[in-house]
Amino acid sequence: MTLPILYSFRRCPYAMRARLAIASAGLQVELREIVLRDKAPALLAASPKATVPVLVLPDRVLEESYDIMRWALERADPEGWLAGQDASLIAACDGAFKTALDGYKYGKDAAAAREAASGFLRGLDDVLADQPFLSGQKNGLADMATITFIRQFANVDRAWFDQQSWPHLRAWLDNFLASPRFAAMMQKYPKWQQGDAPTLFPESQ
Repeated sequence: MTLPILYSFRRCPYAMRARLAIASAGLQVELREIVLRDKAPALLAASPKATVPVLVLPDRVLEESYDIMRWALERADPEGWLAGQDASLIAACDGAFKTALDGYKYGKDAAAAREAASGFLRGLDDVLADQPFLSGQKNGLADMATITFIRQFANVDRAWFDQQSWPHLRAWLDNFLASPRFAAMMQKYPKWQQGDAPTLFPESQ
């Protein structure tokens, strides 16, 4: 049986959330780890926009991480992630928050961008003050579609992040970072090259 091919980059938050959903669904793909400064010709052929993740299926190519998450979970959803999807929260994360996050990391006015992003995070902390997960009483798509971006934000200046008045958000993030789920998803793989033996992700089911 030919497996779907996932072009991925370990630290990309979009690729991270795609891997999280694939693992949660109990599916398996052939993972091809990409180096962004030296992209494989096979990736460029599959997806001219050349951003990860890209999932190559027998009948189509999925080029958006959220679409890959949905594809995986619509095939199997043993943890019930789709019940906690909160499309408006995910859209806010992928839209205004991600724009502010990019400005914080790369922009000229990082302080203003950080403050803009912080408004979104304070809202998440308010939600988490009343329930253990953004999705409610258990982990769900709203959590796993956003947490890799919150991690990226926190890592820009973790000392500053830890000083802010969002204890519930920090505990939610730290619990995820200490989890076997995160460790398995962040396993290191060598750069893929044409002709390499297939690398399976997850390694076993």
